[in-house]
Amino acid sequence: MRSRFNINNYSNLGQRAITAFFGAIVVVGGSIYSDWTYFIIFAVILGFSQMEFYKLSGLDGMLPLKSFGTFLGLMIFTLTFLIEKEQFRNEYLYLMFPLVSLTFFIKLYRKTDKKPFTGVAFTYLGIFYVAVPFSLLNLAVFSVDQVYHFEILIGCLLILWASDTGAYFAGTKFGKTKLFERVSPKKSWEGFLGGAFSAIAVAFVLARYFHVIEDWKWLVIAGIIIVAGTYGDLIESLFKRSIEIKDSGQILPGHGGFMDRFDGLLLSAPFITAFLKIF
Repeated sequence: MRSRFNINNYSNLGQRAITAFFGAIVVVGGSIYSDWTYFIIFAVILGFSQMEFYKLSGLDGMLPLKSFGTFLGLMIFTLTFLIEKEQFRNEYLYLMFPLVSLTFFIKLYRKTDKKPFTGVAFTYLGIFYVAVPFSLLNLAVFSVDQVYHFEILIGCLLILWASDTGAYFAGTKFGKTKLFERVSPKKSWEGFLGGAFSAIAVAFVLARYFHVIEDWKWLVIAGIIIVAGTYGDLIESLFKRSIEIKDSGQILPGHGGFMDRFDGLLLSAPFITAFLKIF
């Protein structure tokens, strides 16, 4: 009798490995294939991540505008992509100001909201916490000569994944000294150092093969991801602990939700983009 593949039959580590493998193929392959496939893939990731954030906010009694907030996030992502691709003029970004202001009008007509401004605040928080960092990736990948360079995105992701993987295994094997026990009891300094070592090692390899930016910039990006990525993970842990849940979702077996997988990128992207644009 033919056996059916069921990822739930595997251990948590096995599920993580299988999900990471197929997810990496989609993200890396799509980003390399063309700028439009990159756009579609990350628009989907952004949409799911922002909906997760609004869903979690709802569990804590908040009432953000889930659909409209996600629409605004996708609009910002789309506009920044088209502007960086030089298909739209920079002035089109001003469209976001009246669109974002519509949040107040919508809340004004919601009679069931007892605290409408709290809902407005969390709608905006979802945009700034999730949509803006993903949108800044557009500025990063087009930061050299206004041409799409997948190497920048893939390099950042490889460093981030190396950091996460190194921290996971080093923390599991050697973790004793707590990094930030109040927020994330399982994280350790040994795990942090293991992640840092892995990230720097990958940065050296990228500097050897990806010459779209100077070698030293890969090492700086690795430093940014090591620090900001760790804080991004801790901040999402703080958010989840405040509403007493373990994972942001269940859509990615072994990893939880999209925010669980990309939390390090949310805080790293603004610093990386600022660094690449300034230098």
